[in-house]
Amino acid sequence: MGEVEKRIKTCRIRCFSKLKMFLVAITWAFISKTLSGSYMNSMLTQIERQFNIPTSLVGFINGSFEIGNLLLIIFVSYFGTKLHRPIIIGIGCVTMGLGCFLISLPHFLMDRYEYESTVSVSSNMSSNSFLCMENQTQALKPTQDPAECVKEVKSLMWVYVLVGNMIRGIGETPIMPLGISYIEDFSKPENSPLYIGFIETGTIVGPLIGLLLASFCANIYVDTGSVSTDELTIMPTDTRWVGAWWIGFLICAGANVLTGIPFFFLPKTPPKEGLEDHADVIKSDKEKQREGVKKAERGITKDFLPFMKSLACNPIYMLFILISVIQFNAFVNMFSFLPKYLEQQFGKSTSDAIFLIGIYNLPPICVGYLLGGLLMKNFKISVKKAAHIACFLSVFEYLLYFLTFTMTCDNSPVAGLTTSYQGMQHPFHVGNHTLADCNTGCDCEMKTWDPVCGDNGLSYMSACLAGCEKSVGTGVRMAFQNCSCVGTSGNASAVLGLCDKGHDCAMMLQYFLILSMSSSFIYSLAAIPGYMVLLRCIKSEEKSLGVGVHAFCTRIFAGIPAPIYFGALVDSTCLHWGTLKCGKKGACRIYDSTNFRRIYLGLPAALRGMSFLPAFLLLFLLRNRRLPGENDPSGTELAETKAADKAGQCKDAHEDAKVVSSEEWKTKL
Repeated sequence: MGEVEKRIKTCRIRCFSKLKMFLVAITWAFISKTLSGSYMNSMLTQIERQFNIPTSLVGFINGSFEIGNLLLIIFVSYFGTKLHRPIIIGIGCVTMGLGCFLISLPHFLMDRYEYESTVSVSSNMSSNSFLCMENQTQALKPTQDPAECVKEVKSLMWVYVLVGNMIRGIGETPIMPLGISYIEDFSKPENSPLYIGFIETGTIVGPLIGLLLASFCANIYVDTGSVSTDELTIMPTDTRWVGAWWIGFLICAGANVLTGIPFFFLPKTPPKEGLEDHADVIKSDKEKQREGVKKAERGITKDFLPFMKSLACNPIYMLFILISVIQFNAFVNMFSFLPKYLEQQFGKSTSDAIFLIGIYNLPPICVGYLLGGLLMKNFKISVKKAAHIACFLSVFEYLLYFLTFTMTCDNSPVAGLTTSYQGMQHPFHVGNHTLADCNTGCDCEMKTWDPVCGDNGLSYMSACLAGCEKSVGTGVRMAFQNCSCVGTSGNASAVLGLCDKGHDCAMMLQYFLILSMSSSFIYSLAAIPGYMVLLRCIKSEEKSLGVGVHAFCTRIFAGIPAPIYFGALVDSTCLHWGTLKCGKKGACRIYDSTNFRRIYLGLPAALRGMSFLPAFLLLFLLRNRRLPGENDPSGTELAETKAADKAGQCKDAHEDAKVVSSEEWKTKL
């Protein structure tokens, strides 16, 4: 009896040190990779303002991650199973750390960030040159030095971010396909959904940490330590504000490198879960695995094309890829531009927008992933039932999504841009409304974006255009008096920044976040059952390659093009572009909220609606089709063996339940 207990204790240690240790390590790898990914998505607005580039180019930079990923995804997915999977994953984590460090490098190579302003303390202007005075046009015009213009416009520092993000994508390549296939190969079939649920939970914990980190960094000025905050005339809510985006990338670099270390100490082939107690079976299984590896090394590309042909002829698998591509187009756009949407639609700062996303969206997604895995395990839901559950939950969440169209806010009232100087709405881009009778004699610079809020609730593009003749205070506490456009009385005043959107808009934001939280939970609840359809519709030997091809297709047809074309559509709604020193167009300062909302909500709704056509076809094909993963011999026969052992127990029930003769196991397996 003591020998049996010793064997059980040894087995538990061995089990934990191999498959369970890999499960912990791969979960941390998913946390670190999604940490850097969510941080990158959250900092897109800061990168856009730092380098003064349009949203379409920012979308291309964001898509460079997918470019780096797809360069290797299929080959890593296939050849990785022939090699040492944990070591390859560890190398990928270190590579991701290198990419994150490269992204932060431009901050140390560039000059200090200079935002366009008429009241900047650092400018060589007189104290009243930005106010409503005659003959001040020349002082307020941007620099026209051709050499400086070429230097600023042709600055390619953003290329470091592009290349670094691409390297980050290359490093992320082996983590998902090799990690998932490793768990699938060496775990029990009934435990696999739960383990994958734990791993998918890491994809929520990572973004949660990343969003909190991004919220913290976005609230710190980009040149903190080298610029006095008393000299700043902008606040985090201003569209010219750039947070300390580079700090978070250094943290992400260190996290990814540290995460990769444990993988270099994990085995290539741990014992199959459930067979740890049977040394003879393990030994025989390892010998067969070594023979299989030797055969694979003699002809490593021998079955690549047959596997690809088998996957292409699998209608369930191909339909699943089609559904994923269409839905990824929708979700990539929604998550990449959600911080910008909250900024422009509800008037929140980047820091607040990122924080709200992390608090309201990620915890329910985490709970949904875990609950989905537990339901699959405890109720032993078949793949066909899982497909129906995933589809109908997605349909319900899709119908709920349409309520977001009712949660709207009006455009920020900016005189001469979205409203007239009398506060009346007017069509955009119809004539020049920048000047009015109250400021025609002020000789104001009309391109510079330096908004002020009048005490009449109306915003103006600059203090000069508001007709202000006097200023008091310094920095962000500066106020303007005697503003003729604000009011006819002599005490009309204005302060720096756009006017607040009001209580009604704040309530709409709360409704939007609550609905978003509910939708996130429902959709994540369907994620694990849906993903099991992918894993069980392909043969076990094709599993790693199948996951890799799925990831390749979603990246090349969704991850790369979606941010680019969506960014171009967002750019089309811009009402006022920032200007560089030489007068060239920079980043957008304010968007038409109505058109932005229609694009942001409408396009994903149309794409998701299209994805349900192949989804219903997939359910129809599953009715009379037997999937390769439905009856896993290692799972069913092992269960039958345990049942037979339990029925034949005699004197020592515990011992008979744990020890089975070698001959009986060999016969059944």
